Amino acid sequence: MKALELVEYNHFEYKDVPEPDLAEDEVLVKVRAVGICGSDVHGQDGSTGRRIPPVIMGHEAAGDVTAVGPRVRHVSVGDAVTFDSTLYCGECFYCRRGEINFCENRRVLGVSADEYRQDGALAEYVAVPERGIYNLPEGVSYEHAAMVEPVSIAMHATEITPHETGDAAVVVGAGMIGLLVVQVLRATGYGPVIAADIDDRKLEKAAALGADRVVNTKTDDLWPVVAELTEGRGVRSAFDAVGLQASFDSAVSCARRGGTVTVIGNFAPKVEAPLQYLVTRQIRVQGSNASSGEYPACLEMIRRGAVDLAPLMSAVAPLSEGAEYFRRLYTGDEGLMKVILKPGT
Repeated sequence: MKALELVEYNHFEYKDVPEPDLAEDEVLVKVRAVGICGSDVHGQDGSTGRRIPPVIMGHEAAGDVTAVGPRVRHVSVGDAVTFDSTLYCGECFYCRRGEINFCENRRVLGVSADEYRQDGALAEYVAVPERGIYNLPEGVSYEHAAMVEPVSIAMHATEITPHETGDAAVVVGAGMIGLLVVQVLRATGYGPVIAADIDDRKLEKAAALGADRVVNTKTDDLWPVVAELTEGRGVRSAFDAVGLQASFDSAVSCARRGGTVTVIGNFAPKVEAPLQYLVTRQIRVQGSNASSGEYPACLEMIRRGAVDLAPLMSAVAPLSEGAEYFRRLYTGDEGLMKVILKPGT
């Protein structure tokens, strides 16, 4: 089969590789659409330590089932499916509690680190466990289904954040995940929703996708807008979808007493926290790790059009052109956000 392999840092090759072996509980999927994730783009240069060559990356995908292992019971050849990027064991302490994102034996498709190597979906075929397979609802395209993973990250972050209908929220960072958080917040009853970024083009998308107010924090102060919409109290829920000192500071500064700051992005390995401010205002700061079983709900949101994915898709291209799109994304091509690649074309 053909695959796009990271053969050395910052160097991809579109090449022939063996088809994956199929374990007894696994499903073989012919990949019809696969997204390039920001973590893949950042990981291609070795800076994250999570994409050690050689590796076939890719964990946002959808396709058709072409074969099943002998222990597979609920998936059939011909099914149109997507799959969880987290490969969880289903048996450890956390899996038994339904907290699959904490699985003690967790692997992620398309990740090659010191502790394991797991080839992913930037290929014509990928093998994944049945437990992580989800059938596509009627009317959901392969391209949109390939984006369910980032939607699930946004939904997980909102679900673990305490809130009530009508609560105001701030989303710092209007990249892919931030824009999805804005949409999930609107779809689940938050409001007003304020989006902040330093890029006016991203803020225009945020406004078009449901943000009530947008603020360019490079030129304007975020707090006056927050104060205006919350009677001076601040928001109950603030989301940092970037993970830098400046974005963390912005999110914390917007939280009201007793509010929650949920950190989704981790662009920086560490940030400083204003401990006294957090303690005296009893602000809860938490991380949000991947997703944990939200795929069915996300697929239904996509089916209903509750999240609009079309404005986030910058290009759909053959897998054979993937190396060039990785280069453009890595160098910050201003016209690109989400790129979907199609194996076999």
